[in-house]
Amino acid sequence: MKAEASPLGEFELIRRFFMRDAKPRGVGDDSGVILGIGDDAAVLALPPGTELIAAVDTIVAGRHFPLSTDARSIGHRALAVNLSDLAAMGATPAWATLALTLPSADAAWLTRFSAGLLELADEYGVALVGGDTTEGPLTVSVQVLGHVPRGMALRRDGARDGDLLAVTGTLGDAGAGLAFTTAPPTVKSGPASPDVAALVQRFDYPTPRVRFGLAARGIASAAMDLSDGLLGDLPKLARACGLAAHVAVQRLPLSDAMRAAVSVGQAREWALAAGDDYELLLAVAPARFADLETAAARLNLRLTAVGELHDGSGVTWSLDGRDFLPVTHGYEHFSQASTQITV
Repeated sequence: MKAEASPLGEFELIRRFFMRDAKPRGVGDDSGVILGIGDDAAVLALPPGTELIAAVDTIVAGRHFPLSTDARSIGHRALAVNLSDLAAMGATPAWATLALTLPSADAAWLTRFSAGLLELADEYGVALVGGDTTEGPLTVSVQVLGHVPRGMALRRDGARDGDLLAVTGTLGDAGAGLAFTTAPPTVKSGPASPDVAALVQRFDYPTPRVRFGLAARGIASAAMDLSDGLLGDLPKLARACGLAAHVAVQRLPLSDAMRAAVSVGQAREWALAAGDDYELLLAVAPARFADLETAAARLNLRLTAVGELHDGSGVTWSLDGRDFLPVTHGYEHFSQASTQITV
C-alpha cells in the first residue's frame, strides 16, 4: 500500500468505503438490522426460535497472505474465512463487523478491499453493521454473526462409532496456489499454464461452503472447516467426538488442475497438510451418506468419502491398503508450520 497525499480521516474512510447507500433498516426488514453503522454498537434482531452463532478471525499481512496480495483478495478472504466457520456449524450468516488496521489510508487500496469484502457479503446476505479502523501494520479482523434453528447447529462432537468421514470439493489447491505465488515449484504444465492460474485463484478467492453447510444440517452428525489442513484439523474432530479416525489417502479428492500441474506425490502432500481450501470435513452415518451426496449434487459440489470413525483414539492413515505416515503436518500458530503463510 502507498500513502496518499491527503490521507483520509477515520470517519470519512468509514462513510466512503463501508457504509451502504440504503434506507434505514427497521425491525420488519429481513436483515434483522435495527441499528447498524453509525452508533456505538449495532442493534440486531434474531429470528424467533434461533440460536446465535458467532465466529471471528484475524488475518495479518505476511502471515496469512503475501504482502503483494491484491486488496480485493484480502477483503474477500477476511470475510470468507469467517463464513467458512459458520458453514461448518450449519448456520445462516447474517451480520459482520470489521476491525481494520492500516499503515495508511490509501483510497485506491480501500476501494478494492471494500469491493472484495462487500461483494462476498452481498452474495451471502451479510450486512456489515459496525467495526473500527486504526493505523498500524496491515491486519484485518472480521466477526460474523449468524443463526441456526434452536438445537440444530452442526458441532464437532456429534459423530458416532462407524460414521463415515467425507470432504467437500478438492483438497490442496489453495496450498498449491500459495506455493506458486511465493516459491514456485517445478510444474508439469508450465508456470504460466491455466492450471497454475486456477490454483492461484483458489488461494486468492476461497469459496466458503455456506449453502452446503445449511443443506447438511440434520444429515451430518459432525462437521468442521478445513482451515489448517486435514492433518491439522481431523485430530481435532476425532478428539471432540472421543473416537479414532482413519483416512485412506488415495481417496483424497484432487482437482484436475492439481493433477495437471504437479506430481501425485506433491499433490497428496498439499491435500493432507495445506490449509486455506476452506472445504468442509463431515462425519455422517453410512445410511445417510447418500442423502449428503444428493445435497452436494444439487449444489454441483463434489463430496468424497475418505475414511471412517471408530472406537478408540488417534488418527491413522493408509495408502493403497498399506500403513502410511505423512511427512508433513497441518498448521498451528506459534509452532512450526507446514507453510510459511497460511490461515
